Amino acid sequence: MTAPEYKQLKAFARVDGALLAVLMISSFACYVIGLTSQIYGILSLVSMVLMPFFAGQRLKRFCVTGLDGNISYMRGWAYICLMFFYGGLIFALVQYLYFAYMDHGYVAMMIGDMLSAPEYVEAIKQAGMTDYVSESLHMIQTMRPIDIALNVLTMVIMVGIVLGLPITVVMKLTLVQKKEKK
Repeated sequence: MTAPEYKQLKAFARVDGALLAVLMISSFACYVIGLTSQIYGILSLVSMVLMPFFAGQRLKRFCVTGLDGNISYMRGWAYICLMFFYGGLIFALVQYLYFAYMDHGYVAMMIGDMLSAPEYVEAIKQAGMTDYVSESLHMIQTMRPIDIALNVLTMVIMVGIVLGLPITVVMKLTLVQKKEKK
């Protein structure tokens, strides 16, 4: 890959990463609201499931508009990885700002309230996980906003690396089939 091709790859990945971050932020917002309203929880889940499909569509758009329909497997995978990296940076920043200035323990409190419901308490006891759940809840309550943001960033990057492989294969096969039809 030449230097101009790499610049083009990064430029498209930055824009699409920002769009992916918008999808991640909306999913997180629906999750937070969904702690008290089930419909938003479902919307959060749906938007998380749509992220790989969104990334695939953006890869396809990059391939068609930026590369005239020709893309190597490694370049496609690098594009997806960079898109998740840039999107993860924006999303981690938003998560940090939310937990540092807006949350004030709300999410941890809601998780604690959910886990203290009688049906959950009984299920946790039967599974023999009482100590584990209480330790995990304590850890969630004591995490700093920067810790949460860095964990989210790491997770998004790892998901991008892993999901980049099948997304690229599917998009590459889709583009090959379209070329054969023409």
